[in-house]
Amino acid sequence: MGKIKVKKINRDENGLISDVNYLFNEDGMIDWRAMIRTEHLVSNRDRTSESDVTKLSDSQLIILLGGIKELSQIRGYTNLRYDVTSPSSDYVVATCSIDWIPNYETEGRPVTFSAIGDASPNNTKSFAKFFLGPIAENRAFVRCVRNFLKINIVSQEELGNTKMVAEDAAENTTTPQGILSSLMKEKGLSFDVVKNKLIKENYDDAADINAITDIPKAKIFELIERMKKI
Repeated sequence: MGKIKVKKINRDENGLISDVNYLFNEDGMIDWRAMIRTEHLVSNRDRTSESDVTKLSDSQLIILLGGIKELSQIRGYTNLRYDVTSPSSDYVVATCSIDWIPNYETEGRPVTFSAIGDASPNNTKSFAKFFLGPIAENRAFVRCVRNFLKINIVSQEELGNTKMVAEDAAENTTTPQGILSSLMKEKGLSFDVVKNKLIKENYDDAADINAITDIPKAKIFELIERMKKI
């Protein structure tokens, strides 16, 4: 086995990663909306029947958790923390605070930004009702990142019916996600069953997986092979 090549992240005097292709607005600020890769976007079926995300406006799109995580890593932060409270047994409120590293957009100053997310049986559906804590944390996280980077696309975590989004994103059977989705239907396995299996196997961040599209491709390929043997 060869030596693993470690990627070293280098930022310039403006706080930008040297090998990232940034996109900018006319005023010279980073267009974080344009930095979202299309694979992290799906159509909002409550607002449109069009599935080609390149043809849709921001109000017709949904951004997936993977896209939010990618942008936060590119922007760069030194600390992320949650303050979670449960005013009642079926209501959880989470505040996410992120200490962003300095860059030219903040005039070279570190900035802390916070946002709130909540979860209850009234604003969640399907399996999410049993994971109110993680759902509230995810909502707080995505809102914190979205609001700080001025992204006006609603996130998957902020919608109640996450199952609908997962099915929409995984409908293309030529992708690993689509193949896994087809196999799950063939074997009679629901998304809830797969997620609970990952949680029982102590898979990293399994509780944060809210759709097939949130599962890393390497794990998807492993699941595909496992399901083929069932």
